[in-house]
Amino acid sequence: MKASLGIWTGWLAIILAVVGFFYYPMYLGGAAVVLGLITLTSPQKLLAWSSIVLGAIAFFLPYLQ
Repeated sequence: MKASLGIWTGWLAIILAVVGFFYYPMYLGGAAVVLGLITLTSPQKLLAWSSIVLGAIAFFLPYLQ
């Protein structure tokens, strides 16, 4: 994967995870995790792991309440 595509998918995944804290956390959090896993194939590992962690938190947050 090209570096620029990895940057775009990483930031898109982080945006989905942050929006997932407020709307549809199971869908948007899951999508953020999947995009984070896709971003792991690019050199942007920090963006990938950030989106995976934020997406997982957004996904499991409704279960903790």
